[in-house]
Amino acid sequence: MESYVFRMPSTVNYGRHAFERIGKEAAERGNKALVVSDHVMDSLGYVRKAKEYLNHEGVESALYLGVESEPTDTYVAEAMKIFKNESCDIVISLGGGSCIDTAKAVSVLAVNGGYIGEYMGGRKIASKNVPHIAIPTTAGTGSEATDVTIITNTTNDVKMMIKQPAFMPDAAIVDPLLTVTSPKNVTAATGIDALSHAIEAYISRRAHPMTDDMARSAMKLIVGHIKTAYEDGENIDAREAMSLGAMQAGVAFSNSSVCLVHGMSRPIGALFHVPHGYSNAMLLPAVLEFSKTYAIERLADLGRIFDSRSETWPDDQAADLAVNAVKDLCLELNIPNLKEWGIEEESFDSAIRKMATDALESGSPSNNPRVPDQLEIEELYRVCYNYEYLESKLG
Repeated sequence: MESYVFRMPSTVNYGRHAFERIGKEAAERGNKALVVSDHVMDSLGYVRKAKEYLNHEGVESALYLGVESEPTDTYVAEAMKIFKNESCDIVISLGGGSCIDTAKAVSVLAVNGGYIGEYMGGRKIASKNVPHIAIPTTAGTGSEATDVTIITNTTNDVKMMIKQPAFMPDAAIVDPLLTVTSPKNVTAATGIDALSHAIEAYISRRAHPMTDDMARSAMKLIVGHIKTAYEDGENIDAREAMSLGAMQAGVAFSNSSVCLVHGMSRPIGALFHVPHGYSNAMLLPAVLEFSKTYAIERLADLGRIFDSRSETWPDDQAADLAVNAVKDLCLELNIPNLKEWGIEEESFDSAIRKMATDALESGSPSNNPRVPDQLEIEELYRVCYNYEYLESKLG
């Protein structure tokens, strides 16, 4: 077996009420924190509580609450300005993946300078980043445990996926109680996002034994609890399982890779402003169908997680079950297709070639079990535009 590197945050605080440790974690790393969050987290009182916990440990704080939906280079520049003007020495993200990815960029640029897009182009990070504590409030991206940040270039509408070790948060605080306020649509989109991370990490050409363990555990947790979390958002056991599954999926794909779903998803988000979790969910069933014959054994494992009755089935039948079960799940969680989202067909068709090119250039499709070419990706976009999550009647 070839050697491999496995990375995750140096400290993970996990479990109910873990949020209360934010002050102690910050005090070990700095004196004044920039809290990167959004107005929803502020309205829910989470930002106020964060400031209280920090103040109790003698850590001052400044706020950037400008993150809305997908993170952009504009948000990064705005947050950087506050970080410098307020003489901060630590950054804390509190929110979904957009807040965390914005804070990752700040933690690197605060020391290394430049424009975030330069690091996608190969610029190396010369100095250690400013300490970053990541606190997710959704169970989805797993960004609290990855060395990847995804920032939209607002000049050319390209989502930049930048992967370097310095983007890994120094500490993660994963408190499932923070996810209880997530509405059903957010729970659905982020939950399928987490599942797509786990599946792609598992079927990736770059998977290895350590990522396999994380991905399998994540798939079991998410498949076993996503419907309960969706239907009963106050079920803490389900929220706890989803938070752990999302983090494990993040660790898994950060150390193996994502594949075709994510490669195709980013251009949709950049051009049509579809939230990342939804765009992944809209693509996942069709991409699994496309990839199935090249990942029979791995998808058979997923099928057996969905339904233990398939334990004795041949691999090809269990793999079929996996694809159909994902379709059924999207149907039950009310995942729309691209047309139902409101994207005009003419606009979508005119963007397909650019999206396929951008997807290929991201590198993610090359990790897929079945590596597509430009024309195959274009056709997949067409299929996904009006995809029907027909109930498979697995029974």
